[in-house]
Amino acid sequence: MSFYDVLARGDDALDESPRRSRTWNFFSHITCNTVVGLSKIVLNTLYNVEVKGLENLDQAMVAARKENRGILTLMNHMSTCDDPFIWACLPWRYFKDLDDIRWGMAASNVCFTSKVTSRFFSMGKILSCERFGRDSEHIFHGLGPSTDLAASMAKNLKEERNPLSPEYKPPVLRKKTSLLHVFPEGFVCQLRPPFNNSMRFFRWGTARMILEPTVAPTIVPIFSDGFEKIKPEKVEESVFDFFTFYNRGGKVTVNIGKPLDSAIIDGFRDEWRKLCLKYTSLQDSNRMSDELKFGEEAKRLRSKVSGYLREQVSKLRLQNGFDKEDSRFSDVNWWVKYTDTKGKSDPSVKFVGLNWACRDYQSNVKIYDEKGNLLQERKDALCGPKAPRKSH
Repeated sequence: MSFYDVLARGDDALDESPRRSRTWNFFSHITCNTVVGLSKIVLNTLYNVEVKGLENLDQAMVAARKENRGILTLMNHMSTCDDPFIWACLPWRYFKDLDDIRWGMAASNVCFTSKVTSRFFSMGKILSCERFGRDSEHIFHGLGPSTDLAASMAKNLKEERNPLSPEYKPPVLRKKTSLLHVFPEGFVCQLRPPFNNSMRFFRWGTARMILEPTVAPTIVPIFSDGFEKIKPEKVEESVFDFFTFYNRGGKVTVNIGKPLDSAIIDGFRDEWRKLCLKYTSLQDSNRMSDELKFGEEAKRLRSKVSGYLREQVSKLRLQNGFDKEDSRFSDVNWWVKYTDTKGKSDPSVKFVGLNWACRDYQSNVKIYDEKGNLLQERKDALCGPKAPRKSH
């Protein structure tokens, strides 16, 4: 079940760029293909790439378009080069049509800090999101614009062509339903052995992208390994490091799973629909109530959906030859404590570089309360490599 206000905020966010313009789309297509082409040169020249299950994505996209559904792909996040390199592993036929190129998400405090970078990432079909917003311990990119925008992207074309208002114009010029790619962990996770290639918990915003669109998306899980060796996390990073690719000759494996069981997804959506009927006021039916945003029943449902999604990606991890994950890593409370204490709560688990889920390490951060009200904006990191150097 969807809410008008949520979809409208998503449309407003998409309207910030002229995505109905054929000129914009022409240059957007060039931007995407240029980045993919350069990434293909790096991967095909320096690395051994294996893609498993490509037919699963092929079939999912064909079936989703026939059923007028969006496509949602989920993947573990181990490196800053995961996107675009994951897409450079796919055949060129995935990039002939702009509508087939994925939409993605990136942190506003990293990728949208200037007009130049904002324009570049927007033309690359990347959406800005607040990484530390709206109860950031649990919700992936918050209850704000980015998740609303994702729900808007998942609207089907039939709805766009038959809107309630004849004056309505969809914010994106497209002929097919969209492919949206997300990293449900929200942050890069590179752990040192013996916990390497493990994942964080999956955040609630991903569950919202499944529960709230007008039509359920077709969901395809992906697990990759090898990108973390191309771009290992470092505490100190220079321009030279940015353009250096490590572990040359190494193997990159992308494992694409089968679409998730639609009956299970429909079951989750039925639970959400019942909550909406229970907690939506007839006098204000266009707005999501606080009970649906912050209530315990809604939280439990989002947690259940997120846990299910993580389990499906974890199965692909095992297929890639890794041992079963430590049970701690699927526990939200363990991660919250570990992040709040900067790792002191469990010294046996160590990151390569920094745990970027700790907001003190990041600059240009907005801090919200648990209901999404802006409390503070901070330009500089409080500690770590991005913190201002103290004079002596």
